[in-house]
Amino acid sequence: MTVANLRIRGLSKSFGGAKALDNVDLTVPAGQVHALLGHNGAGKSTLIKCLGGAFAPDAGMIEVGGTSYARLNPRESIAAGVAIIFQTLSVVDSLTVAENIFLGQERIRYGVVNRRAQETLAAGLLERVAAGCAPRDRVGGLPMGQRQLVEIAKALSRNASVLVLDEPTAALSGAESDALAARVEDLRTQGLAIVYVTHLLSEVERLADAVTVLRDGRVDYHSTASGHSRRQLVTTIMGRASGSPPPRPGRAGATERGHGPSDDSAGPQSLPEASGGSGALDARSGPRNSEVTPPSGSSAPGRPAVPSRSVPDGPYPVPHRDPAPVVEDKAPDPAAATAGHPGLTVEGLAGAGFGPVGFDVAEGEIVGMYGLIGSGRTRILETLFGRRQKSAGSVRLGGRAVAPARPAEALAAGIALVPADRRAQGLFATLTAQDNVLLPGLRSLARGVLRSVRAERRTFDAVAAAVSLRPARPKLPAAAYSGGNQQKLVLARWVNERSRTNVLLLDEPTQGVDVGARQEIYRVVAGLAAEKRTAVLFASSDPEEVVALAHRCLIVARGRVIGELAGAQLTEEALLSAVHDTPAEGAA
Repeated sequence: MTVANLRIRGLSKSFGGAKALDNVDLTVPAGQVHALLGHNGAGKSTLIKCLGGAFAPDAGMIEVGGTSYARLNPRESIAAGVAIIFQTLSVVDSLTVAENIFLGQERIRYGVVNRRAQETLAAGLLERVAAGCAPRDRVGGLPMGQRQLVEIAKALSRNASVLVLDEPTAALSGAESDALAARVEDLRTQGLAIVYVTHLLSEVERLADAVTVLRDGRVDYHSTASGHSRRQLVTTIMGRASGSPPPRPGRAGATERGHGPSDDSAGPQSLPEASGGSGALDARSGPRNSEVTPPSGSSAPGRPAVPSRSVPDGPYPVPHRDPAPVVEDKAPDPAAATAGHPGLTVEGLAGAGFGPVGFDVAEGEIVGMYGLIGSGRTRILETLFGRRQKSAGSVRLGGRAVAPARPAEALAAGIALVPADRRAQGLFATLTAQDNVLLPGLRSLARGVLRSVRAERRTFDAVAAAVSLRPARPKLPAAAYSGGNQQKLVLARWVNERSRTNVLLLDEPTQGVDVGARQEIYRVVAGLAAEKRTAVLFASSDPEEVVALAHRCLIVARGRVIGELAGAQLTEEALLSAVHDTPAEGAA
């Protein structure tokens, strides 16, 4: 029997001027569960897509089962024995379990599909993964955990020797997660090489035989020893010893830090090059307190002032990786100035998969919501925006009760959302950059029933300069821009002079955005809070981003706000420790 084995050597991949993977090595022998860890944007997804044939690497080698490949296409990847189960499953709800398992590889007899043979083979595969469904069951009627086992059975039907699981428990309940863990352990004993991508360190502790941590596209840490402690993993993901201070947002006079080339330098149509930004690095000295305080709830008018986040002199040494972007013009702490002036007040809010939650965001304040994938952050934001229906609770905006049941009602009330999936939910790819930015305010710019070309162009030029859009070409289709500039287009929609946004909701605001564009987006958000007194609530799974941008942060787990960090307590280590001390369940 051939030993299932995966070896990746020197794999590199760039998009524009930004390196998504930089000389990555990874070895997963048969019978090993290898945890692949790292923050969003670390390179995990790019590595998986190179392995699955979606991306062609620029350099390096992929070896599967003893055969080496400079690159793979999807068909070659499957034939080589690689099976990838993404967080978004590829099952077809209207088909049966057996039909899903053999989709694209149907058993044909006399020119027609041999359903009996497929169902017999499917029954054996389902037994192998201990699934609780039958071959003739419709997949659309199965719980998420069973659908995932159908995907694994499909992988086994193709004689996979390498199984990649991408955030497999993000949408599962606790019981389903335990059942999946048992199946992974079974597959390990059957000789599969398993790459396990997760944010949940409890799963790493339970399942992983080896750990690799990616950071900024590079292997930052690797160990083949099992039994990692949670604290050790937390400090490893942070990229420094737990006792050393983290990079902090700086101010004038701190050491300059240059950025590498930006992926915003060129989009799909070779747009003009954009220069990277520069930032400052500084850090807080003295002992750090990582204690998580209980959430402040929804008592905005009388809540205690948020501790100051001033940063003393004395920059600390920078690790070999590029630190997170810093906010040079970060909004001043609004606590003292906004006493009695709440922007957003939420009390007892509940909906599908989350709640009840209560919190407040003052005018001019930037509040983060930090939690792992599946913690319920997105559901909270989408309910505030009217995309999901609430089952209980109240929302007040500037002291006035609002109850948006639709996004249009939220916008009318002054609440705007920048979604995590900008291409699917935030951007009109075929429209021009100008139309994307001005769409919500076209009526206010019109002269009677006619559009005012001059007013529209003047407004676009102003907002393009404000968000550093590159290139600032009003007639260029949005699809032609790079990822970072597409995010700027969505953000600019709520920044322009015609916008009446009082509360800005941001979901993973810099996901898939390079370091230079991140700095510019942070600057825009900080400016909104400081100058327009906009209340900003953003959700992020990146602790560096939270520390760089937020005045204070709500810790979200299992659909609830379990604590709050601010001031000296708001550190990467404290954030990671807070969420990993309370394992999350499956709220999307």
